[in-house]
Amino acid sequence: MLTIQKALSLAAAEFTSISDTERLDAEILLAHVLQVDRSYLLAFPERILTSAENIFFEKLVAERKSKMPVAYIVGYREFWSLNLKVTPDTLIPRPETELLVEHALKEARGEKNNIADLGTGSGAIALAIAHERPDFKVYATDKSLAALNIAKENAMRLNIQNVVFYEGDWCFALPKIKFDGIISNPPYIAQGDPHFQQNDVHCEPASALMAGENGLSDLCRIIREAKSYLKTEGFIMLEHGFLQAEAVRMLLAHHGYVDIHSYRDLAGHERVTRGRIAADVWYRI
Repeated sequence: MLTIQKALSLAAAEFTSISDTERLDAEILLAHVLQVDRSYLLAFPERILTSAENIFFEKLVAERKSKMPVAYIVGYREFWSLNLKVTPDTLIPRPETELLVEHALKEARGEKNNIADLGTGSGAIALAIAHERPDFKVYATDKSLAALNIAKENAMRLNIQNVVFYEGDWCFALPKIKFDGIISNPPYIAQGDPHFQQNDVHCEPASALMAGENGLSDLCRIIREAKSYLKTEGFIMLEHGFLQAEAVRMLLAHHGYVDIHSYRDLAGHERVTRGRIAADVWYRI
């Protein structure tokens, strides 16, 4: 007979070669099997698994050993305290992307802002901002209809009603209005980066992760396009790789943005950069 404690120990041991969070992975999978919170596992370590529960757990452990991301196995990922459905059609929201949400919320001034989230995927960024600021209207875009449908489903399930969704590519999917802020976590991994195949990200949609020009092509395009969609003194805020901050700052300056600043994550890496439209901006092509 297998107890919760023993099942977790065995599973964690199976994951040591594929994960840096082997115990957490095991706990999330077993909590999913039992349909309980992880705190239950700690409170009742001697609880014995039924035969059906054990078989289901072994199935999920095998999927994780094949390097399938935990979020895809259980079908959800928590982001900004919101429980979001994710599938292989969507990027899995990362904790570091909460830095983008945090500073976008600080940057958005006043009430009833119009905010755009480009490449919304599961809707993580758009829904987090809309949930925090129900007075805002958030416009979420994605060129993937499958991803957009997941984002819409998340909005409906969470009863977040101040987000509208548009299918299309970056700014060109947006309605012809002026925005107080445009934010995005676009693809920024360089094509051919060997790290892409070395962890769970190889299971995620490459189009949501990889970009040309050393990972800068989509960042450059968004920076260029956003100028004509932003209000005077409106802001653009972008997540990027931790070695790309200087390049992003240079791109923003080249295209006439001002008040450019990069924000560091908890590891001290520059992960998010902001720029602003000046009152007397000169648009550069």
